[in-house]
Amino acid sequence: MSAIHEIERLLPQLTRAEQAQLLQWVVRDLGDAFPGIEATPGVSGGEPCIVRTRIPVWVLVQARTLGSSEVDLLRAYPALRAEDLANAWAYARSHHAEIAAQIAENEAA
Repeated sequence: MSAIHEIERLLPQLTRAEQAQLLQWVVRDLGDAFPGIEATPGVSGGEPCIVRTRIPVWVLVQARTLGSSEVDLLRAYPALRAEDLANAWAYARSHHAEIAAQIAENEAA
């Protein structure tokens, strides 16, 4: 049984206070995690990407900077959803220097 299934099975057995404590632990553990964005070593150079895809956040940010609209991006990348773009923009706002460096690195290549 996977850990997530085990947690799902045990969750109803916890009191509301225990569930709240568990939630606090999860939030603390996630830190600055962004839903829908993950960086996986060995995938797209370890750069933060949209989940379910290998589309790096910097690619979307650069495309928008160059004039692509959200509609253009959704058409160009059929696997993307509007929610993915909102997540990408939030991530980029919080990690501006990182995204700028990735854009500069990839333009130099």
